[in-house]
Amino acid sequence: MRKFFTSLFAFLLSGLAGGLVVQELAVLTGATEEYILVFAATVMIIIVVTIAFFLVQFRAEPVRAVDRMLWWLLAIFAIILVALAGWTFSAPAEKRAVASNLSIVAGLIMPSVVAIIVQWLFVRWRLRRPAAGFGRGGTSA
Repeated sequence: MRKFFTSLFAFLLSGLAGGLVVQELAVLTGATEEYILVFAATVMIIIVVTIAFFLVQFRAEPVRAVDRMLWWLLAIFAIILVALAGWTFSAPAEKRAVASNLSIVAGLIMPSVVAIIVQWLFVRWRLRRPAAGFGRGGTSA
């Protein structure tokens, strides 16, 4: 049950952090309706990241598994960032709207990275804390 509530609170905290980043990016770039996609994608990415961090808590060495998951997820999002930026710049020059496209690319990647880091910090913090034992002084029956 502890792992479930850890993941639930990590989901809420990373959703708040990711939502704040998306909101700030939307305000800074003067975004309009196109950021609806960014908000929806951020929620879906946070759900996937929460499931990934929930599952690795059941490994034999959960702290090490959570650290590995952090690096795998950051590597995946770095590859996605390079691919999206390359796709944006590969469009013909006369049809390219680079400024608005790059703001959407940043809106897809930055909140996801913030959500991954917040989830990692919270899950790792909860895994390092010892669980309360049974009875007085943590002795078992």
